[in-house]
Amino acid sequence: MPTRATEPRRAAVLGSPIAHSLSPVLHRAAYHELGLDGWSYDRFEVDEAALPGFLSGLGPEWAGLSLTMPLKRAVIPLLDGISETAASVEAVNTVVFTEDGRRAGDNTDIPGMVAALREHGIEQVDTAAILGAGATASSALAALSRICTGEVVVYARSAARAAEMREWGERLDVEVRIADWADAAEALRRPLVVATTPAGTTDALAAAVPERPATLFDVLYEPWPTSLAARWSAYGGAVVGGLDLLVHQAVLQVEQMTGRSPAPLDAMRKAGEHALAGH
Repeated sequence: MPTRATEPRRAAVLGSPIAHSLSPVLHRAAYHELGLDGWSYDRFEVDEAALPGFLSGLGPEWAGLSLTMPLKRAVIPLLDGISETAASVEAVNTVVFTEDGRRAGDNTDIPGMVAALREHGIEQVDTAAILGAGATASSALAALSRICTGEVVVYARSAARAAEMREWGERLDVEVRIADWADAAEALRRPLVVATTPAGTTDALAAAVPERPATLFDVLYEPWPTSLAARWSAYGGAVVGGLDLLVHQAVLQVEQMTGRSPAPLDAMRKAGEHALAGH
């Protein structure tokens, strides 16, 4: 009798917009490397209103789903349970359909961030800065709760988002200090800077990169490098990029959905690099 990992199964990434998602490239590369020739991974344009209907229409051949914005919070009421990690930031990016028919939610962004930093030699820092205060920033704060022993300074562009980050800090037991975006250049002198803002937002900060900067984690992967990441590298600083995060969180998704471990990190990264290079 075929096992869960070897019988043909389906998985996909959902979100809106979704056309440029790299997830199919990464997951398909993993299936190929693992010999899961009957597995498929697609992308579907699904918004919050369409999500309940999409989920209810899935058959037993489905193994799991990756979720991007705006579905990470909207999916929670539709699940049978979520992990402590997902609950810590009220965001689910991974749904696994268990053999007993349950929908289980998890968040692989948070451990994916930690793994990406560890791959670059960052095991622990005594302080850090986050540029931005949106949904990705809350996941970054949760990741920092695992490796940062002291204060995390959040540079926010909106008072409402700043208040949310203070609340996340209390929930995650992280010492959070809010600073004004106008002072964001100060962040660049911290031992770890996590940039979570949309493309172009940090470009003006590139000119403020100090000599001998420490580590920048920029969650963007396209366009890459960002102006900030390029200047950071030119000045000899360590840079962790969005593709690092995307690959590490996808590795954890593949392992959960297929039951196979370890997932082929190197093959998935090469596939992502190949796709971003336009091949």
